[in-house]
Amino acid sequence: MADYLDDLAAHLGATPTELLGVVLGAIGIYTAFLLLVRLFGPRSLHGLSTFDAILVIMFGAVAARAILGYTPTLAAGVVGLATLFVLEATFGQIRATAIGSRLLNSRPVLVLVDGSPVVEAMRRMHLTDEELNSALRRAGVRSRSEVACAVFEPNGHLSIIRSGELIDPALVADVVGLERIPAQLLRPTPPAAH
Repeated sequence: MADYLDDLAAHLGATPTELLGVVLGAIGIYTAFLLLVRLFGPRSLHGLSTFDAILVIMFGAVAARAILGYTPTLAAGVVGLATLFVLEATFGQIRATAIGSRLLNSRPVLVLVDGSPVVEAMRRMHLTDEELNSALRRAGVRSRSEVACAVFEPNGHLSIIRSGELIDPALVADVVGLERIPAQLLRPTPPAAH
């Protein structure tokens, strides 16, 4: 019975050195994940196909092993989770600043304008024509001619702006490819008061 309790205590606990390793592992994996998502774009986090879901499970397994080490314990798991929550809160505060937002967030990208796809932007966002059509159908669009523009958002979603009313330029001011939107689709900006 004493051996059983010793084994149980060993699986639940961790030494300070092991816990430091968990914290450093969590910081390293979190940072690597942020850099890889920034490199591969928001598409890597949205619209999961079966293949993508398998990759996410594999990413989780790799991350867990790197964070927790070879013999995961309850203490290591709790410290690893707490570290990830602290990192998320910290980076959330950093993203809330103008500089942090530019460094950590992707910008929205114009992928369809006046009913026509922006092929190079779709390629850069790893967005297929089928995925674009799917998003248009979900938005209730019957024809691409009904769409003034579609924007691939930093969270991986597509925003569809229908034709018919002029677009407020402030709404698309941060969109990569803004210059492709024809002036006749944009609401004129009032002259600045002197």
